Formats: sequence, structure tokens, C-alpha cells
Amino acid sequence: MAEARIIGLGACLPEQVVTNADLEKRIDTTDAWIRERTGIEQRHIAKDGETTCDLAEGAAREALAAAGVDPSELDLIVVGTTTPDVIFPSTACLLQDRLGAKDCPAFDVNAACTGFIYALSVAEKYLKSGAVKTALVVGAETLSRMLDWNDRGTCVLFGDGAGAVVLRADQRQGIISTHIHANGSYRHLLHNPVGVSAGFKDEPNHGVRVMMAGNEVFRVAVRTLARIVDETLDAAGLDKSAIDWLIPHQANLRIIKATAEHLKMPMERVVVTVNKHGNTSAGSVPLALHHGVRNGQVQEGQLLLLEAFGGGFTWGSALVRL
Repeated sequence: MAEARIIGLGACLPEQVVTNADLEKRIDTTDAWIRERTGIEQRHIAKDGETTCDLAEGAAREALAAAGVDPSELDLIVVGTTTPDVIFPSTACLLQDRLGAKDCPAFDVNAACTGFIYALSVAEKYLKSGAVKTALVVGAETLSRMLDWNDRGTCVLFGDGAGAVVLRADQRQGIISTHIHANGSYRHLLHNPVGVSAGFKDEPNHGVRVMMAGNEVFRVAVRTLARIVDETLDAAGLDKSAIDWLIPHQANLRIIKATAEHLKMPMERVVVTVNKHGNTSAGSVPLALHHGVRNGQVQEGQLLLLEAFGGGFTWGSALVRL
């Protein structure tokens, strides 16, 4: 059976940076308060007119170039996002058209912050089944578009960005396994109450906003990520010491540290970007992976554990040999 191997990485962040000092001028908060509770120092925010597809395209083109793959070679495009440009067509279809990857299947996956892991899991199954040979997987968000900038409990947390990987069928080991889960009974703790068939309002922003019970989300996330780490290692028959790098969802530095402690892994072996990017939702894991590789931290042949947790609740992991 063919393996699904990552052969190219890409990233795209908006040029506009909003620091904690900038937020101090807008809302009742301080740089110290934000850093202490989240580890975030700044975040990238899309400018007016800059869309999720714009960021996805930037990341995708870099990943394709790094892989030496022409868009015409793509057999599949899967985009993880909860902030599509429009309700339909999907952001993946818009991206397909921009890249010139005609006729290959293209679709979005909405699993909130776990979107990239879900999308990667879908693509992995297609490659390992032999149905496709080359796939593009993107995690992209412009979450700033659904924030209440007067709510200091949420607006300080999020940023915009996109990361992408190109996968190719290979005989060498690549994505060893993926594990995805959901539990909708927790939806009230982290959600956006507005949709097409419910909650839509005749207001400038249609009532769109992120609503989060932060303390409860933190507690569930820490417990759940510990379980998914154990599940992933048990499935592979591996000890915690086998992992070279933890590539976590970048939601909160305290959650990241808790997962590292569960793995008995020093923070020197954890890729952290939350300080510079904030929580970019589905974009955070591929952005962190890209950062780790480009900075020379993560090396070819090493074993990586990718994990994420998001609204739904959704959660998932991927065990990857780079």
C-alpha cells in the first residue's frame, strides 16, 4: 500500500501586524495580562479586501514550488477553514481556479481549529487507497472577520493566516496515522451563533462573533489532548520518548505546555508560534510545521506529533515521519 508523504510546505501571513500594545489603545486590556494568560505578543490581521482564499493561495503556491509540483498534477485539494470567502463555491474551488488545477476534486472541511488535521486525514485516506497520487491540503482562516473587537476575552486571542502541504503517494513512510473525533454536546462552550438557516441578523456584521467560555474550554482541551496523544502513540505501539517534535495547535501557551508535560517533552522540542501568530485556527498547525522546518528545528526523518482542538468540540492528531 502506498504511503502519503509530505513533500512541500508553504505559509502565508497578512502583512498587517497588531500587537498587544495596539490592543491596549482599543480595549480594556494590557500587554502583561494577554501574555500571562495566553503567551500571545502579536497577531497578523488581514487587511480590508484580503480573503481566506488569498492567504490559502499564497501558502499553496509556496508549498507547490517547494515540492516541485505543477498545479496541473494535483488530483485533490482539501481546505480546512471555518471562514470561507463565500458560502459557496467552497474556498477549495476558488483556490483550484486560481491555481489552474482544473477538474480535480476540491472541497472544504469545517472542523474549526482542527480543520487542517481533518483535511489531512481525508487526503491521507485518498492517497493510501490509491485513488489519488498528489494532493494539496491547506488550513486557512480570516477569523478576525468574526471577532467582537470590544470583547477582550476573545479578540486578543485570534489572528489570520494559512499553511499548506503537498502530499504525494510514496513507498517511504510519511503520514503514519491520523485520528479525528468530535463531541457536539460541548458546542455551547465555543461557537459562533450565526449561520445561514439560524441566527442571521440584519446588522452590519450580521451578528457574527466568536463566543467562548474560556476556562471551561481550557479544562476540556487539556484533558482531551492528553487522550488523543495516548491514542496516537498506542496505535503506533510507540513510547512517548519516540516523538522528536510536538507540533501543536497554537491556541494558548498554557495548553501547549500541558500537552508537552503529558508527553514528558521539554519545551525545546515543541514548536511554538502562538506568541507571534496568535490562534489562527485551522491555519495554526501547518503554520507551526512550516516555521519549524524553515527555522531548521525540524529535520527530515524525524517523527512529529501534530494535534489540535477546536469548536464543536473537534479534536485530532497526526503522526508524521517528515
